[in-house]
Amino acid sequence: MRYANVDQRVLGYLGRALSLELSAVQLYATQARLVATWGLAGMAERLGTEAAEEMAHVERIIGRMLALGAAPNASQLRPPGLGDSLQELLQHNCSFENELVRLYGDATRHCARIGDHDNRLFFETLLGEEQAHARQLLQWLEELQRPGATASTSSVT
Repeated sequence: MRYANVDQRVLGYLGRALSLELSAVQLYATQARLVATWGLAGMAERLGTEAAEEMAHVERIIGRMLALGAAPNASQLRPPGLGDSLQELLQHNCSFENELVRLYGDATRHCARIGDHDNRLFFETLLGEEQAHARQLLQWLEELQRPGATASTSSVT
């Protein structure tokens, strides 16, 4: 199924991305259910939306792998980062998103070095989306850390 001219490191980046994005889906879906049990319906909805956004990345990565002639295969899902407060959950999420940003940055640079324009653009787009997502999470976390803020009054989306 593999095409002979596909750089193996690109396929490796795609495989790691698939594993991390599927882990992100699990992370946000689990956290959404957890905060729902805490009575934070609005926060549960927001985390559910995050899971759906990460699932869209999964679908794009699978499509890319198939287009390159590679069978999608996530190697291992990570256990979801949990905690006793929304703030702890968001701290886990910020670390996780930063890992995705690093992966997509490395993949983008590798593709640029080998002259793989199409895959560079693919990874670069995901990089930009994850950077924006990481900024949103930081903003949400900062809002929760303000004096008098509560999880039910957080408005960052």
